Amino acid sequence: MPYDRSEMTGAPTIAAQRARGRARLGAKARADRTAIADLHMSGSSKLLFPRAKDALQAVYLNSSGGVTGGDAFEIEARAQENAHLVMTTQAAERIYRALPGETGRVDTRLTLEPGARLDWLPQETILFEGAALDRRLSVGMARDARLIACEALIFGRHAMGEVLHDLRLCDRIDVRVDGRLVLADRLRLDGDAAATLAQAHVAGGAGAMATVVHAAPGAAAMRDPLRAMLPETAGVSAISEDLLLMRLVSVDGFALRGHLAPVLRRLSGADLPRPWMI
Repeated sequence: MPYDRSEMTGAPTIAAQRARGRARLGAKARADRTAIADLHMSGSSKLLFPRAKDALQAVYLNSSGGVTGGDAFEIEARAQENAHLVMTTQAAERIYRALPGETGRVDTRLTLEPGARLDWLPQETILFEGAALDRRLSVGMARDARLIACEALIFGRHAMGEVLHDLRLCDRIDVRVDGRLVLADRLRLDGDAAATLAQAHVAGGAGAMATVVHAAPGAAAMRDPLRAMLPETAGVSAISEDLLLMRLVSVDGFALRGHLAPVLRRLSGADLPRPWMI
């Protein structure tokens, strides 16, 4: 029998269920390979470990299926001295519509000890209409450590005709070497993202973008080889002799991946983690 909700005066307000997840991973060098030194998983955060020859590979999985307003996830990874850790995600992360006033939060902290290497290679993050995301990637590394970090964003699925007119995005990347801040990258979109991205001095109408950071001794030597690989909608700069920053924009995620994958292979000297191929 139908009922009138207006008559339900004094009914308690039920809070929406929110996802929480935390993953912590430590990697240590052992003989000629890298092994797990520390591991913790809770909530919706899971880590899977496919077989690998030298580096320790970890695949992050958000079992809640995506991120919406009020969700909170934390990822911590530490590559100990001379260890090599490669991290990716099982699939593209999805950021769904949030209720007014609520924001999804993803906080990733990476630590690289002397002689360590860490490849942070998550697959793309897909933003949907009405999404609200506050995301931070914080890296602390020794001077002789080696970092490859990639973050890719897709502003609505081009093939589905999705256009984002309501988006709240705050994306931050900080890199510290021996405690000194060497990179502070900031992206903020609030409101009609499509209109902002359509501006020539912003993205020229692109619907996807990626940021790649390469920090390692002598990293600047890779600047010219990478420039030769990039389309006109991308650029790479040597911030210092030991730090490269690349930005790439494309019409959609498919085109973005086509340009991004060869760059990541060149930097890493190896094939991308298997989930990228599925």
